[in-house]
Amino acid sequence: MLLEQGAGSAEELESLVVGRESGVPLETLLGWAEFRGRRVLVAPGVFVPRRRTGLLAAEALALLRTGDVVVDLCCGSGAVGSALLAEGPATRMYLCDIDPAATACAARNVGTDATVLTGDLFAPLPAALLGRIDVLVANAPYVPTDDIALMPPEARQHEARIALDGGADGLDVQRRILADARQWLSPAGTLLVETSERQAAATARLFRAGGLLPRVVRSPELDATVVAGGPA
Repeated sequence: MLLEQGAGSAEELESLVVGRESGVPLETLLGWAEFRGRRVLVAPGVFVPRRRTGLLAAEALALLRTGDVVVDLCCGSGAVGSALLAEGPATRMYLCDIDPAATACAARNVGTDATVLTGDLFAPLPAALLGRIDVLVANAPYVPTDDIALMPPEARQHEARIALDGGADGLDVQRRILADARQWLSPAGTLLVETSERQAAATARLFRAGGLLPRVVRSPELDATVVAGGPA
């Protein structure tokens, strides 16, 4: 793959090899990551989509109906949102992230098919969406702060800390989402959150505290866990 990317010159190939040897993610060097069979553009410092997040996309796709209002919070490169656009019915989609580098990347991936906004969680969304979101997906950071030191160097050295750090127990951003999610969801809306297997029970408790009825979905094949639920 590096040979193909560096086909222009031996110097370019050498630069790519040196970058990979130093720990730069392969996807960053290539400029794209594979997600659900499609190429998603990525940029330096932006969270690289993980294969496990395919479960979050699949669970959201199963809920989508034509005309739904869909929001992808903590969208990163826009991998989930772009998958929903490519594989699902026509919807009104919004993608949000606090990191301008991430939203610039997401805008490249979704083009004019969705609205991409920069800001903290729900803050940049139009107030007109209150009580109207049908499907709300969030791959919020959920790595406990102390565990970041144990992550591969590709992540801890080359991805934005804000895209990884979920606070002391990894659930700080999820708490903030669940504190406000119900008021943004439509009466039949659903929130879907990626989490880890060991954190799933705690994430489900946050759902209940936020007035949502949770269900936990697990994929051993993807080593992925999603908690989903709507208003009680």
